[in-house]
Amino acid sequence: MSKYLFRAKLTVDGVKGLLKEGGTARREVVERMVQSLGGRLESMYWAFGDEDVYVTVDLPSNAHAAAMGLITSAAGGVRTSTVVLLTPEEIDEAVHQKADYRAPGA
Repeated sequence: MSKYLFRAKLTVDGVKGLLKEGGTARREVVERMVQSLGGRLESMYWAFGDEDVYVTVDLPSNAHAAAMGLITSAAGGVRTSTVVLLTPEEIDEAVHQKADYRAPGA
């Protein structure tokens, strides 16, 4: 499984829905969706700032993460952005990769 951070900004309709249902009800909806995609909800936090919600999940693949973002954004209550999170071990693997590259102007 891979770990993802979803950042969500509520639309006007999303705020109206939140005021009607509350935060825990929305968490339950998100948890069911993640489980239906074969994943696990790790955390969900409401926040001040540019984004209203931060959700971390474990999902089977990038395709599953893309589906989650597409499904939630298409529903119209939120606009999402997705960050792929890497473990320290994955970074260790990355730093050992070799590639042919030249910096611009070098």
